[in-house]
Amino acid sequence: MKHLGKLTLLMMFVFTITAHAQTEDNPWAVSIGTNAIDFYPTGDGMGEGTMSSESIFDEYFNASDHWNIMPSFSKVTVGRYIGEGFSGQLAGSVNKIKQIGDIEVNDLSYYSVDASVQYSFMELLNTKVVDPFLSAGAGYYWLDDSGEATFNGGLGINFWMTDNIALTLDSSYKAAFEDSGMDHFQHALGVKLGFGGVDTDGDGVYDKEDECPDTPGLKEFNGCPDSDGDGIPDKDDECPNTPGLPEFNGCPDTDGDGIPDPQDECPEVAGTKAMNGCPDADGDGVADHEDDCPNEKGPKENNGCPWPDTDGDGVLDKDDKCPEVAGTVANNGCPEVSDEVQKELNDYAKTINFATGKTSITKDSQEALDAIIAILDEYPNAKFTVEGHTDTVGSAKNNMELSDARALSVKNFLVENGVDEFRLSSKGYGETKPVKTNKTRSGRAANRRVEINLKK
Repeated sequence: MKHLGKLTLLMMFVFTITAHAQTEDNPWAVSIGTNAIDFYPTGDGMGEGTMSSESIFDEYFNASDHWNIMPSFSKVTVGRYIGEGFSGQLAGSVNKIKQIGDIEVNDLSYYSVDASVQYSFMELLNTKVVDPFLSAGAGYYWLDDSGEATFNGGLGINFWMTDNIALTLDSSYKAAFEDSGMDHFQHALGVKLGFGGVDTDGDGVYDKEDECPDTPGLKEFNGCPDSDGDGIPDKDDECPNTPGLPEFNGCPDTDGDGIPDPQDECPEVAGTKAMNGCPDADGDGVADHEDDCPNEKGPKENNGCPWPDTDGDGVLDKDDKCPEVAGTVANNGCPEVSDEVQKELNDYAKTINFATGKTSITKDSQEALDAIIAILDEYPNAKFTVEGHTDTVGSAKNNMELSDARALSVKNFLVENGVDEFRLSSKGYGETKPVKTNKTRSGRAANRRVEINLKK
């Protein structure tokens, strides 16, 4: 046991680290207990005859024949919580080896240092008592004067008797890195002491129990403040800086209308819940402070005032597309284009002339175009289509292109002279819609025409 003094110094160093870390906002834990070393089944590095099992867990619980137990203080572990169920562990242990497999030996000294990462299932199980865990890591052990590095994997369980004290039991399998080393089990039983009583805000309530750990508060409110002193902690108080009532989650009701001030659009004047705490004198559904006619019922869309009918045609301005020109209900308040007006338009349109074989309008068409514009201005909301037609002289393709271009030419003239473009469209029909026979000169003349028709 000549290395025992070194191990003791190591354990003291570990305790020094732990004592220093208790003041930091991190949970630490120290466990102290006993350990047992089991070299069965193994035999690596010890020659033949040291093992007779067929599987790694053969006689796993045969403590009387194979376990080397150090009943006194022989193992110490220090752990620090990392997060998400993980913690880092550093352990040191010492033992006396009297049995390697089935072979008795003469009190060989054993000690080890191990580092591992441990994962706890306590949060997943949603329990505060039973705390199973898995661990993985590496270490180094000495058996008398020889030493070997190991890869370690283990499992265990903590039974938390209080928030800070637990009975801990674990078992690890240590696989030697080199063939000369010896694989073995190490079992441990001990008591774990948890650290972490941190009071970040200094209010006398530890963070673990403090519902407001970063803000100084009162013990009666689990560490949370009550800034306005109304008996409702700020975290539950919707008005933390203004004294209020419990039924309104800490908010006041200044006008006493049963609606708390933060939800009351008129907190100084009693109103109704339907109006968000504001009065509605005329009962039209528009609160007085938004009602331009608070004593006369009217729709919200007109700020609480009745809708006007400026042109007196029976169509309210809100629905009247021509509010300043009397029209008909059927035409949304706008004057309708009658059959007579439509005929008059096309009588003028038929007199529009073009240069032979071209799309340019001749000067003698000016009078007809002026008359058309005057008619269109009388119906500012009506939309029209300018249509071009030809006779059958020439190819159908050329006639279609010519009629389309002439219709567009008339449309452009009307737009350039004040007719809104959105009201007009143009289309050419070529020789597809004759109104007379194309076998006579007069018939062909009738078919060469422009029409301006109301768009349905």
